[in-house]
Amino acid sequence: MAITDWPEDQRPRERLLKHGPQHLSDSELLAIFLRTGVKGKSAVDLGRDMMSRFGSFAGLFSAQLADFSTLDGLGPAKYAQLQAILELARRLLAEELQAGVPLSSAKSVMQYLQLMLGGKQYESFVVLFLDVRNRLIDSAELFRGSLTQTSVYPREVVKAALARNAASIILAHNHPTGLAEPSPADRSLTQALKYALALVDVRVLDHFIVAGPNVYSFAEKGLI
Repeated sequence: MAITDWPEDQRPRERLLKHGPQHLSDSELLAIFLRTGVKGKSAVDLGRDMMSRFGSFAGLFSAQLADFSTLDGLGPAKYAQLQAILELARRLLAEELQAGVPLSSAKSVMQYLQLMLGGKQYESFVVLFLDVRNRLIDSAELFRGSLTQTSVYPREVVKAALARNAASIILAHNHPTGLAEPSPADRSLTQALKYALALVDVRVLDHFIVAGPNVYSFAEKGLI
């Protein structure tokens, strides 16, 4: 049965308008994004199939086009829409950080980094550059690949911070296939960067490790 044939109080769009998006299930939210289903399946059914296939929103948003398109009714157009939604969410959080959301509270930073790093299939090292009021000046991926103390060059991080006149920075990288826990190399790299940046009066506020939906904070664990 098509959603248009459902009782009005059960239709996802009408329920969202009446009660708010927080009252909808994952599959109902995806149904609004999809707009229509396929033969024999409503948009809610297709949304349920998507969550079953990819396991989570992190898995869905990080899926490659070829994998995304394996489900009937999904293809390049829907994939482009999904990636546009992800980028809009990133930009919204970046605007909030640039407007001066306090970065001493890690929640917004974690959300931003999850959107930036959570879906990447390769290891990526990014830096958030902050002004004296802890507002975001810029964020940049400085290195990618296997990240060790020999592949992340402290002088490049220092140069990038000075070029942006940053008063402090936040470090972050992802573990695409691992746990959100620091390795001995991660700890050593953090201390090396902290020392190099202290020489030019730039503080390292935190180092986050992102692994899917999980985020580890060095500062919260007393390691900064």
